[in-house]
Parts: sequence; structure tokens; C-alpha cells
Amino acid sequence: MNRQAVWTLVVVSVASFMAGLDNLVVTTALPAIRTDLGGALADLEWTVSAYTLTFAVLLLLGAALGDRFGRRRMFLAGLSVFTLGSAAAALAPNIGSLIAARAVQGAGAAVMMPLTLTLLTVAVPVAKRGMAFGIWSGVGGLAVATGPLIGGTLTERFSWQWIFWVNVPVGLALLPLARRGLAESRGENPRLDVPGTALVSAGLFGIVLGLVRGNPDGWTDPMVLGSLIAGVLLLLAFVVHEIRWAKRPMLPMRMFRNRAFSAVNAASLLMYLGMFGSIFLISQYLQGIGGYTPEQAGVRMLPWTAMPLLVAPLAGLLTDRIGGRPIVVTGLALQALGLAGFALLADHSAGYGQQIPILVVCGIGMSLYFAPTANLVMASVRPGEQGIASGANNAMREVGGALGVAVLSAVFSAQGGYGDAAAFTDGLVPALIVGAAVVAVGSLAAALVPRRHGMRAAVPTEKAPVAVAAGRS
Repeated sequence: MNRQAVWTLVVVSVASFMAGLDNLVVTTALPAIRTDLGGALADLEWTVSAYTLTFAVLLLLGAALGDRFGRRRMFLAGLSVFTLGSAAAALAPNIGSLIAARAVQGAGAAVMMPLTLTLLTVAVPVAKRGMAFGIWSGVGGLAVATGPLIGGTLTERFSWQWIFWVNVPVGLALLPLARRGLAESRGENPRLDVPGTALVSAGLFGIVLGLVRGNPDGWTDPMVLGSLIAGVLLLLAFVVHEIRWAKRPMLPMRMFRNRAFSAVNAASLLMYLGMFGSIFLISQYLQGIGGYTPEQAGVRMLPWTAMPLLVAPLAGLLTDRIGGRPIVVTGLALQALGLAGFALLADHSAGYGQQIPILVVCGIGMSLYFAPTANLVMASVRPGEQGIASGANNAMREVGGALGVAVLSAVFSAQGGYGDAAAFTDGLVPALIVGAAVVAVGSLAAALVPRRHGMRAAVPTEKAPVAVAAGRS
């Protein structure tokens, strides 16, 4: 890779790590936050949900803004908002202020995150994209998976405010580096699809709000039911609008007629559903049943969560040689096998030493999924549509993550609970089996990607002009 490609990879990977980290970093700090700021259980849950909600809802808007106003410009804007939101969260005097700051963080991350992949695609030569995407994906996966460990460590060693303060110097350092080192580019669609943007944002808001509030408020709660129904209806209205009335659709529905695009997005949703929900429960299992502190539990998850740093770049190199489909299929199959294996060991009260090989299998599987997925997504669309394709895939992942926590927690609650070790295990085992089954279906979905697809990114044609490069300013 040339110098600018390496520079871009470093900047966007660090930014992705910060955005991914804040999905779950706050979970292990909730008791300390409650001690300092007070608040009911529902308020504490909103410190997690506020970020997830705004992040998932605004991802497609962030991608569209980048295509319209310039990807580097909007990346800088998103990074600035995220950094300011982090400082506001650290300085929050009460729980309401913290929730509001978390929502601001999520909005900034939603603008920044989909543009990291588009900026990387523009900067990296076609022949090196597999390796670059592997590193980018591995760093992003590591951030999500190690969120509880980092949050627990900072809270135990310093204070809960440091889980937010740590973003501020990193964000401030990235801003001038990004301005100087990233090339500007735009998509081929110069106008925003305002009605489509409003419909898809409102629809995603309803779906994600219903999912994150379903377990704490009850699935028959009027707000939860109303949010889910309204969300589905709004998304259906969005599809109709994009097909029939939008002159310049923000998400062309013809993209879903592409088997590779549809299959890899379905696999992403299912992978995050199974993986996100499982990590959420397993981290609690290690603390509640294993008796570890949040920091100790996070360290014991490292055979799983640190594996992307080792495997993802190698898998990315392999993608450049043989294509992404066999790697993603294998990765999802290993992830499903690992979750099923952990369920079996938990059911037999196996010690941590016996769990390590299973955690390694999960880590390898997750790494093999992360490495080629970005390449598969970007290779399945025209260059001018890569920004919105990135936004769509990230939205699928976020919805899958919210769905995973909701579904697996519901299974856990129906079959067991937090009463004692036996009750927790009774709930954990069927929840992990459901997670494994979902990821296995994701492997089947990935098998529908055309053979050797994703070895090379989509090339411009006469009817598909390359994204407009605007140079550096």
C-alpha cells in the first residue's frame, strides 16, 4: 500500500475503534454511575440504549451526507460531535445529562462510522483491499468485543468518567491528522433524498427503540408494541417510496437484487444477532457464576475477543487470493460451533481451562467473518454507491446487535434468571443454542454469495461513474 493508503487505514481504524467501543463500554460501569449520579434502573439502561439508538438510526443519513457534502468533511464533523459528546458525558452532573450526552456521541459515531469504510475504499488500491479491510474489520470487532473489559478496567482503576475521557485526546489528535491525511471524495448522487431519509430514519428508530426496551419494559407494553409496528410500517413505506417515487433514491432497491449484496447483509445481521447477544450473556456468566470482577472477566474473554488482531489481517490477505465467500462461510460456521460448545460446557459446569479452546474457536470464527465482509459489500455495488452500501451494512449490524441482546435475553429470562447459579445456567444454555443456530443460518446465507465474489472491488463503467474526487484542501 502507498503512504496515503496506510495513513487512511490508521486514521479510520482508530476512529472505528472508538465508535465500536462505546456500544458496550458503559455496561460494566453502571453500578458506579448509579452510585455517583443516582437514577432508577430504567435510567441506567438508557445510558446504553441512547447511544445504540442514535447510532443505528442515523447511519444511513451519515452515509448520504458524506456522498452529498464530501466524505472527509462529514467524517471530520462526525468525529468532532463524537469527541464533544464524550467530554459532555464525562462532565455530566446528573443521569439525564449523561443520557443526552450519550445520544450526542451516537449521532457523531453514526456520521463517522460508515464513512470510514468508504474513505478506505477510495484510498487503498484494489489488490490490497482485502488486507486493509481485514485490519479495519478486526479493529472494529475488537472494539465491540472488548468494550466490557475496557469499561470495567477504567472504572476499577480510575473512575467511570474515564471511559468517556479516554476518547477526548484521541479524537482531538485524529482531527488534524484526518484533515491533512485523508483525500476528499463524493458520491455520484448530489442530492439528498429527504423523504426517503426521514422514512428510513424514523423506521429504524421505531424498530431499535422497541428492541432495546422490549425486555425491560415488557413486549406487550404499548410503547414497545407501538414502536415496533410503526417502525415496520415506516420501513415498508420507505421501500415503496424508493421504488416508485424517489428520483434519486438514497438506497436504490435494485441493490438488493444483487445476490452478493443481499446475502452478505443477511449474514451480517444474523452474525451480530448471535454474537452480540452471546457476548452480553457470557460476560455476565463469567462474573456471576465464575466469581470474577468485570476486569478479570474481560481478561478471560481475551482468547475470543483479541483473536481478530491476529487472524483478521491474515484472513484479509487470503481474501485477496481466493475470494471472500469461503472465508465468511467458514468463519460463521466456527462461530456457531463455538457458541454451541460453550453452551455444552456451561451445562456441565466446566472450568475456565476447558472453556479456553472454545473461546479460541469463537475468536477465529469472528475474525474470519470480519475480514472479508467489508470487501464483499463494497465489491457488490458501483463505486458511486459504496458510501450508502457501507451505511446499509453498518445499519444491519446495529439492528442485529440490538435484536441479539433482546432475543437472547428474552430466551434467557423465559428459561432461567439471575436467582442463583443453576437458574442462570438454565437460561444461558438455551440462549446460546439459539445464538448458535442463528449464526449457523448466517453461514448458509453467506454461502449464497457468488463464487469468488469479493476478490476485486467493483470497477467503474460508463453508466457507473467513479466517486468524484475533490482532492485535499
